[in-house]
Amino acid sequence: MSRRIVVIGSQWGDEGKGKIADMLTGRARHVVRFQGGHNAGHTLVIDGQTTVLRLIPSGILHAGTTNHIANGVVVSPSALAAERAELEARDVPVADRLRISSECSLILPSHVSLDAARESGARQAALGTTGRGIGPAYEDKVARRGLRVGDLFNPSRLRERLEVALDYHNFVLTQYYQVDAVDYQQTCDDLLAHAEALKPITTDVTNALRGACMAGDSILFEGAQGALLDIDHGTYPFVTSSNTIAGGASTGTGVGPGYIDDVIGVVKAYTTRVGGGPFPTEQDNATGRHLAERGNEFGSVTGRPRRCGWFDAAALRRSAFNNGLSSLGVTKLDVLDKLESIRVCIGYQLDGQRLDFAPAGADVLARCEPIYEDLPGWQSDTSGVRELAELPPNARAYLDRLAELVDTPIDIVSTGADRTDAIVCRDPFG
Repeated sequence: MSRRIVVIGSQWGDEGKGKIADMLTGRARHVVRFQGGHNAGHTLVIDGQTTVLRLIPSGILHAGTTNHIANGVVVSPSALAAERAELEARDVPVADRLRISSECSLILPSHVSLDAARESGARQAALGTTGRGIGPAYEDKVARRGLRVGDLFNPSRLRERLEVALDYHNFVLTQYYQVDAVDYQQTCDDLLAHAEALKPITTDVTNALRGACMAGDSILFEGAQGALLDIDHGTYPFVTSSNTIAGGASTGTGVGPGYIDDVIGVVKAYTTRVGGGPFPTEQDNATGRHLAERGNEFGSVTGRPRRCGWFDAAALRRSAFNNGLSSLGVTKLDVLDKLESIRVCIGYQLDGQRLDFAPAGADVLARCEPIYEDLPGWQSDTSGVRELAELPPNARAYLDRLAELVDTPIDIVSTGADRTDAIVCRDPFG
């Protein structure tokens, strides 16, 4: 059955999108990354072997699947080359399975310098970025001074556009942030050195996906960061620099929304967040430490520890509406196995009023106090369970309550790190 499905993270990222996407990739002919950069990692565990992907889509490990990095992604040529080399060292035929849009914006070394200068400088509060140049690259894209992958194959055009970009970047770096400039010639040489390897896999991804739609192929669109980090709909300014919600799958690929059949929102059975920003259910205590230790809550790309807290249904209701969720994929249920009691945030108190839908903006959300409902734990091992009927009754009741609170059915439940550690309640590909 031909289906076109978007898989997005529905919280503040790190929900386990990579695993869910990898599980579903076997049913898709094409897998498409539509936003973000190498600041997000998808961790896949297959037969005990761990693979961390940063730019390359999760379907790269599947034979017969074409993987696309679409126009909404910002690309560091050096980071892509390093990731490609890691996979090819394991005999993954990346060149056969990967295509990249000529319209992807490039991340330059000066973008990385700007990112680092902002985070470490005293002129503004740190946002907790990964320092990989993602934000500055998107800024240049919007300002229409950015370079694109296609420029790598036209050296004279690349030199001209790079000179304009670096003239601006170096002025800001040296005069505003009082740090060193980035060398033009070295940057130009480094970029051109990647052209030969990238040219055979560069294409018009939108046209390729149009052909896939016309042929009736199934397509899986995968996002990077979570929906609550969306530049327009997240907890601004503590957000990423791209549209992470499901609508970004259209703007980031050129595939119109009418071609999309379903949206699966991936959520943890609890909530985590990396970096700054409001987090109403955060548990900066023994419970939070327990969740972090059991869930191995450290960034797959940065290694940064994640802040941990209880499941937040009020925040997820907003995310569900923003994304038009068809269903949920719940991950890390097994992390809750040892808890006697589990709390779920069902709404907020704000200035004496009850809110069931998370408010817009970071400042207001930071003033919200969670309203909790206590549910009994199951205190038995669910890791590796693959049938819904084999879950403890209280674990099933917990999942039922989450689905009820968000008014969204659960399609998949992950019960461990490996690809096969999961319960499929409904196959999204039919």
